[in-house]
Amino acid sequence: MKLKVGLLGGGSWGTTVASLTARNCPTTIWARNQATVDEINTFHTNEKYLPGAKLPKSLKAANTIVETVQDADVIVMGIPGQHFRQVLREARPHIRPWVPIVSLSKGLEVGTKMRMTEIIEAEMPGHPAGVLTGPNLAKEIAAGQAAASVIAMVDDTIAVRLQSVFQTGLFRVYTNEDVIGCELGGALKNIIAIATGMGDGANAGHNTTSAIITRGLAELTRLGVAMGGQLQTFSGLAGMGDLVATCSSTQSRNRYVGFNLGKGRKIDDIIAEMAEVAEGVKTAKVVMELAKDYSIDMPIATEVYKVLYEGNTVQDAFRGLLRRESGSEAEPG
Repeated sequence: MKLKVGLLGGGSWGTTVASLTARNCPTTIWARNQATVDEINTFHTNEKYLPGAKLPKSLKAANTIVETVQDADVIVMGIPGQHFRQVLREARPHIRPWVPIVSLSKGLEVGTKMRMTEIIEAEMPGHPAGVLTGPNLAKEIAAGQAAASVIAMVDDTIAVRLQSVFQTGLFRVYTNEDVIGCELGGALKNIIAIATGMGDGANAGHNTTSAIITRGLAELTRLGVAMGGQLQTFSGLAGMGDLVATCSSTQSRNRYVGFNLGKGRKIDDIIAEMAEVAEGVKTAKVVMELAKDYSIDMPIATEVYKVLYEGNTVQDAFRGLLRRESGSEAEPG
């Protein structure tokens, strides 16, 4: 029997994942904008977020959460981190018991410092919680280019069952039981992507980019392991894989933010012109709190935070990093 999928969120990644699951299962996607709902149902496109992409005719769109989730066997949350809890609460009365809930978000909640699966577990006790994550640039996947991802759940039996929901011919899905590591890899790499973009915008060069990515991986791995993630996860798709894609692609929203900061633009102006959320901007606040909580030195994340929230320039950030004493590569810094 084919599972029914209810996906909440009509942005680029939510729509892309819905287009994948619609090839395998009956899928309904919810979008806030009535025009987007009508466009998906009538023209099988979502030009605002996926220009030029053709969506499966089998994909249905709804403008109410109730219609999207009430008969679903799997709920997929394509909602940014700071709105995740609110939308889940709206959906909660209409979701049947024990239905798995899978997050697509790569953020951490400001204030609580919670991962999205922790929010699911708090708001929806009894529902298996998981995350789909990896080096997944929406427009490339929507265009039919090959990619790989990870479905992470504590219960591997459920994760294996959900592989067939998300996997298509050119979109490979692997399972992983390290939910903490997979979620943190996706959230923390966004800050490193902002740093990489800052360097690119300031014409720092490929050597600088390579150094930021490499030292950034060490930085996010230290915090991720301290918080309970498994070391090997950060060298896999949810860690190194996602980091490389997000730091190197012009499609990356977080790199875009950094690139424009590197050009000397103000963060408020950059955010105001963006159609979708760059999760790393808000996550940077949370990461500074977590680094303090776990006594983890995170020099790159610290300098990104200072640029975003303390008025520092990109030049200040690089001077701050270069002033640090360089010791053993195995040590922080």
